[in-house]
Amino acid sequence: MIKVAVNGAAGRMGGRLITAIKETGGLQLTGALEHTENPMLGQDAGLSAGCGPLGVTICSDLDKVLKDTEVLIDFTFPEVSLRNLEACARLGKSLVIGSTGFTPEQRARVEDLARHVPVVLAPNMSVGVNACFKILKEAARILGEGFDVEIVELHHNKKKDSPSGTAVRMGEIVAEALGRDYNECAVYHREGMCGARTQEEIGMQTVRGGDIVGEHTVYFIGMGERIEITHRAMSRDMFARGAVRAAAWLADKTPGLYDMQDILGLK
Repeated sequence: MIKVAVNGAAGRMGGRLITAIKETGGLQLTGALEHTENPMLGQDAGLSAGCGPLGVTICSDLDKVLKDTEVLIDFTFPEVSLRNLEACARLGKSLVIGSTGFTPEQRARVEDLARHVPVVLAPNMSVGVNACFKILKEAARILGEGFDVEIVELHHNKKKDSPSGTAVRMGEIVAEALGRDYNECAVYHREGMCGARTQEEIGMQTVRGGDIVGEHTVYFIGMGERIEITHRAMSRDMFARGAVRAAAWLADKTPGLYDMQDILGLK
C-alpha cells in the first residue's frame, strides 16, 4: 500500500482527493493537513470529505503527517506548496503539486528542490486536458503562421490566479510549436485604440463567474476558417483522479520534476 497524505484536506478539492484515494486500490490515506485556524481540525478526514470515517484526523502538524507518508498531494497555493516541498525535500518524501499561479522565481525553486525528491507539478491533472496539450502541439505545428491564436478560459468566481495555469500552459505549448517566446507574444489585455492585432501575438482572455469548474478553448483563426479545441471540466473529480494517479506513479520514481505528460507517456 502506498501511503498518501492530502494538504488542504477540509476544502472542496481536498474532499475529492480523499474520496479518490479511498476508492483507489493500492493507496492508503495516512495524513490530512489543514492550516492552524481551520475549524475542521481534529475531525475525521473521511467524515469531512463525506465518504465515511477513515480513522485519519485532520491536523496542522506537517512533519508529523510526513513521518507516516510516502507521497503528499497539495492543491493549495504556490507559497504553501513551496513550504511543503521544502519539508518533503528535507524528509525525503514525494510531492504532487496541483497548485497554480507560480511565478518564474517560485517555479525555479521547485525545480531546485526536485533535485532531491520526486515531484509532479502540473497545471492541470486531467487526463483529457493533457490529451489536449498533445493535440495543440500538433495543431499548431500543422497550421503554422497562417492562423491567429486566441485562448479563452472560464472559471468560478473564487479562483485567485488569472489566467489559469492550464491556459498559460496551452499558450506555452502553442508558442513553442510556432517557434515563439510565450512571455514575449502573450497579450492579456486589449482596450481602446490598441492597434491591429499582430501575427505573432497569442491572446489570453479570462472569464470568472458562478461555479464554473473550468473551461478552456484555443482558437486557431484563419482566413475563411476557424478551428476550436475545447475542454470542459464537469466536476473536480477528474482532477482528483489524475492527482491520485500521479501519486501512485510517483511512489517509486527517482528525484526529478515530472508532469502529467510523463505519467501518461505522451512525451
